[in-house]
Amino acid sequence: MKPQDLYLLLGTNLGNREANIEEALRRLDSIFGERVQQSPVVETEACGFVAPPFLNTIVVYRSARKPESILKICKKIERSMGRTDAPEYAPDGTRVYHDRIIDIDILFHGEQKINTPALKIPHPQVEERPFVKELLRTLSF
Repeated sequence: MKPQDLYLLLGTNLGNREANIEEALRRLDSIFGERVQQSPVVETEACGFVAPPFLNTIVVYRSARKPESILKICKKIERSMGRTDAPEYAPDGTRVYHDRIIDIDILFHGEQKINTPALKIPHPQVEERPFVKELLRTLSF
């Protein structure tokens, strides 16, 4: 697989949010190398549940890794930074959201389209969350 643009959305609403973003970026940089682009870090209200506000940013890397491998890397970073919750769903099938120290979502990886229970690319939040579109507008997308 040849390198493609990899768009990751980072979010945090627990602890020292700025430090959480910086630590996640440090860890991602050590794996994916130099960032191609990064959006501003913005504060957003929690979506889908009542919680303290989040800090969010989008970062872009070039990666030849397979999306499933990227997902494993993101989940490993989340767990190593203290994230303990697993995805939870209500009886009607909607996602139940929780506070999190760090969340790393794959928004895009080149032109790939994936729709499995574990991974959806493009990520549904691109369409569902207005702040994601706003952050994408700050990048050369």
